[in-house]
Amino acid sequence: MEFSEHIKTANVEDVLLQQPLQPPIRGTLCITGHHLLFSDREEGSRQVLLLLRNIDATEKSVENLVGYSGFFSNASQSERMSGSSGTITIKCKDLRILQLDIPGMEQCLNIAHSIETLSCLDNVPEMYPFFHRPTDLSLESQWGLSTPEIHFSQMKELHKRWRLSSVNRDYLVCPSYPPAVIVPNTVDDDTLKKVAKFRQGGRFPVLCYYHRKNGMVIMRSSQPLTGANKKRCSEDELLLQAVIDGSDKGYIIDTRSSQQVQQARMTGGGFESKACYERWKRLHRQMEKGKALQESLIKLVEACGDESHNMDRWLSKLENSKWLSHVQTALSTAGLLAECVERDGHSVLVHGSDGTDCSLLISTLAQLIMDPCCRTLEGFLALLEREWVQAGHPFQQRCAHSAYSHTRLQQESPVFLLMLDCVWQLWRQFPLALGFSEALLLRLATEAYASDFGTFLCNNDQERCALGVKDKTHCLFQALLRPIERDFYSNPLYEPTELAIWPSVHPQSLQLWRGFFLRWTQEARHLEEVQEEVRNMVNEWGRLAFS
Repeated sequence: MEFSEHIKTANVEDVLLQQPLQPPIRGTLCITGHHLLFSDREEGSRQVLLLLRNIDATEKSVENLVGYSGFFSNASQSERMSGSSGTITIKCKDLRILQLDIPGMEQCLNIAHSIETLSCLDNVPEMYPFFHRPTDLSLESQWGLSTPEIHFSQMKELHKRWRLSSVNRDYLVCPSYPPAVIVPNTVDDDTLKKVAKFRQGGRFPVLCYYHRKNGMVIMRSSQPLTGANKKRCSEDELLLQAVIDGSDKGYIIDTRSSQQVQQARMTGGGFESKACYERWKRLHRQMEKGKALQESLIKLVEACGDESHNMDRWLSKLENSKWLSHVQTALSTAGLLAECVERDGHSVLVHGSDGTDCSLLISTLAQLIMDPCCRTLEGFLALLEREWVQAGHPFQQRCAHSAYSHTRLQQESPVFLLMLDCVWQLWRQFPLALGFSEALLLRLATEAYASDFGTFLCNNDQERCALGVKDKTHCLFQALLRPIERDFYSNPLYEPTELAIWPSVHPQSLQLWRGFFLRWTQEARHLEEVQEEVRNMVNEWGRLAFS
């Protein structure tokens, strides 16, 4: 398919662009297969490039301008006088709102149609990351920061009790797992295949974190398929027994309520019964996902766009969105997980139903709380690669739309954005303990929804391999570690600590992430300027100290 089929009008002169924090500018609008390009009249001295994939919704209106002389140039006045003018409002996934005033009704409708069509194309190999070619990155190099094989080889302390299994080499056992996973060395591959049939989506328990201080681990999986008949799987019980071999007990943190797991049994799912897993204690911590979380985001963004300047109304809308409640629940559940491992010295299995959303969320946060290696810039990006990209978070389904879209799909859910918000809360409470800046979190939040890179394309490792993502696109994480990017995304105040960082989850300790949700306001711009000034001062002090 040619992109040109969807472009009825490629460029329009004399367009007025209005965007946040900038004065209106008049110039030329061009539309390509992947971008909107706006250049102002002053010989293109100012340009705006918008990835079409970043567009969440468009709204158009047409005005009849017959008899209106206005202030337009003579070249366009006759067209406006004899016809109509149109306005296209573009609402972006990064929460920007742009307005284009376009001369001529036909041109406006053509541009609107092209934007609506091209921004919704979902054929992965036609997306922009397959065409993006930065000069300082090569497709010949390894895609990504690491692999399960490399990660396991670097963890020498694992090798006594754990092994790297290639049971999923051809994605036949679990389509959402990588080809290699870490499992107890007493459990063979035939056993793993039987366990996979007992777990939803084939997501059998695998190791995602080893705590060097006490040898305890965090495992991840999906729910067991016990069903209404309380079906058992001796191989599953054997695997979990092997995880806590030599320990008095382990914990299962289920991200569903007791009522939800009982309902799941009626539809074929279920939970680990105490009778069959007697040395495992089950803890329920209900976490919202899916439609509930998406609706929460929509309400929060609506509240942030309220221009009534009424404080009571604003606070009421903020509370009704329940977004900060979701942040609180995620951080407290991650704190519970970290406490089980770090303070109590027990291994933990984490799962909900699918094991591709909330399980990854709290595992990521718990590792940040406990492990200083995960708090460096490189360590954090490697953590995201392991826990989200390789572990099968369905980015393409979850991030298909953001808060403005008129289309609502059941699979949409801002779980990754919620995780970044929780990390920002940690960053704010422990400003010296994390080696990366807020700017990195903002960049990741944007890239998850629309990116020049292939990292967040598709829903799992199998799809990325099948569609050539790893061969034909560049990796975002590698790009962020280039020298110029590294300097910008590093925390200049970073002071490493070996101690765990335990977040406060009291309501007064949690704040709205203004840098993201209010990022296109003047207040957020002032915060950015202050942070940049702090960075420059710290860098200057560093140069003077070493000169």
